[in-house]
Amino acid sequence: MLSARRLSLLRDVARTGSIAGAAQRAGCTPSAASQQLAALEQDLGVALLERTPRSVRPTEAGRVLIEHAHRVLAALDAAEAAVHAVSGLRGGRLRVASFPSVAADLVLPAMTAFRRRYGDVRLTFTEAEPEDSLPAVASGDLDLAVTHRYGRLPRPDADAGLRQLLLHRDRMVLAVPPHLQRSGRTRARLRDFAGATWLGSLAETGFQAATELLCRAEGFEPDIAYRSDRYELVLRMVAADLGVALVPGLAAVPHPGVAFVEVSEPGGLTHDIHLTTRAADTSPAVEAMAALLVERSVTLPAGAGAGAGAGGGGGGVRAGDPAQGRPLGP
Repeated sequence: MLSARRLSLLRDVARTGSIAGAAQRAGCTPSAASQQLAALEQDLGVALLERTPRSVRPTEAGRVLIEHAHRVLAALDAAEAAVHAVSGLRGGRLRVASFPSVAADLVLPAMTAFRRRYGDVRLTFTEAEPEDSLPAVASGDLDLAVTHRYGRLPRPDADAGLRQLLLHRDRMVLAVPPHLQRSGRTRARLRDFAGATWLGSLAETGFQAATELLCRAEGFEPDIAYRSDRYELVLRMVAADLGVALVPGLAAVPHPGVAFVEVSEPGGLTHDIHLTTRAADTSPAVEAMAALLVERSVTLPAGAGAGAGAGGGGGGVRAGDPAQGRPLGP
C-alpha cells in the first residue's frame, strides 16, 4: 500500500521544484526525504523523478501519480477533519431508540436539548422495545437505547457487551378495582389474586411477558383475558371491573375506580429503566446524550404508587435517589 507521507513528499517536490523544498515542508532533512522518495519508486518499480545536479522534476509516471496524490491527500485531510468534527460534536450521527412509555417524557426533551446544543450532529430516533433495541445497539445499528427490565426476571443474554446505566426504578404495583382491595389493605401477595381475571401486555413472551413470568414464579398461571400495551387503557379496564393488572409506578397515576396495592410477596418487583450503549463506545455524541438523559431522568414522576388507594399520591423510587444513576453491567 502506498504511503501517504511519501505521496505528500512527491507532491511537494512538484510544488517546490526541489527535494530540499519538499523536506522543509515535511519537517525532515533532505537526505531523509530523498530516501523516502527512493523507497516509493522501489515500491512501484518505476522512476518517478528525473534528477540532475541542479534540478529535479517528475517523470510522466511521477506526474500521473502526483495527480492521484492530490485527490488521495485531499480525501485524507477531509477524513481527518471529519473525525475532529465528530469528536467536537460538529458532525457525525447519533441513532437513538426508546420504548414507548418514556419516549415523550424522558427521551424527547433530551433529544430536543441535544439538537439545540449540537445541531451539526445528525440525530435520528426509533421507537423500539428492548427485544429489538438491545440487539440493535450490540450490532451497531443503534448507538443508544432507553430500555427496561423487570426485577426478579433473568437478565437477558442480549445485554452481553453492553453498558447500562440505571435511570429510574419503579416499584411494580397491582391496579385493582376498589372492591378487590380487601378491607382497604394497601399491601397484598401476588398469589392472593391467583383466581382473578388479569390484564397483560400484548406480547405473551420475551421482555413484555412480565405478568406471566412473575405469576408463574409464584406458582400460578394468570388468567389473562384482556391485553393492551397502553397503560391508560389498562387502567380504564381495571376501573370497569374487567380484572387486575401489574403496572409500574410511572403508569400508576390516580384514576377513578382504581386502587393501587403494593406487592408484599414476592419482594423486589421493580421496573428498571436503563440507558444502554455499547461498552466499547466512547463517542462524544453518545456521552452528551447520556448526560442529558440522566439529567432529565430526575424529573420523571414516580406515579401514584402503592398505598395511594383509588386516586392517592406518592410512591415509587425517584430517579434522584441514591439507588439511581449507577452503572450496571460491563
